[in-house]
Amino acid sequence: MSEYETKPGVRMPKPEDNRPKRFYTAVSVAEGEGGWLVQLDGRSVKTPAKKLLQVPTRALAELLAAEWDAQGERIDAPAMPANRLCFVAIDLMGDAHGATVAEVTRYASTDQLCFRAPDPSDLVAAQAAAWDPMLDWAKRDLGVELRSGTGVLPIDQDAAALQTVHARAATLDVWRLTALAHATAVCSSAVLGFALLEGKRGGEEVFALSVIDEAYQAAHWGQDEEATQRLDLLKTELIAAERLLRALDAS
Repeated sequence: MSEYETKPGVRMPKPEDNRPKRFYTAVSVAEGEGGWLVQLDGRSVKTPAKKLLQVPTRALAELLAAEWDAQGERIDAPAMPANRLCFVAIDLMGDAHGATVAEVTRYASTDQLCFRAPDPSDLVAAQAAAWDPMLDWAKRDLGVELRSGTGVLPIDQDAAALQTVHARAATLDVWRLTALAHATAVCSSAVLGFALLEGKRGGEEVFALSVIDEAYQAAHWGQDEEATQRLDLLKTELIAAERLLRALDAS
């Protein structure tokens, strides 16, 4: 019996596809007065707030254009993560810069890497092997020393460490802050967000570091299809954030 058949001879209609139809043929990039533009059949793309989708580097414009070009008969917004990040940077980040810096700092105060399982011993060892080097890197290269502990009770992080996180995030432009904040939220870890920002780890690497607990559970008890899809989506988001950051740094 098929997915849409309730019993022999009785078929339910397929759900309607409400995604917008592709309305363009050619995708290109062009240099504008204030940056690089993505164009569909020669017309510049605009953001949901009707602002011009204009980015600082040609490499980033080409990354965005590739997502538009990869669309089929319907436009699938979840399949365009780099574009969505740029929409946030252009439409929202100018007014939300301070609040976003504060949010990254709050994540540092409850950073996932600092909360360790008391048992079983193999999970404790896996967390230590994955997360201790990242906390050491944050202390050495970022000047951010975060304390770790077992259990779920709050950890009183040093105010100077959190102030350093705040100061570092506050210096970022809207593009890099958007990527940092998104990666931090996806990973529940400001340390991993900064590792991606600074090029210490790539998107797939920070994803793997952020799902140590989920990987342990899947290895021991299996993982259902819904959980797999959710994790695949998170990995895609982190890879997109990495690509955006690298495209910003391209000459």
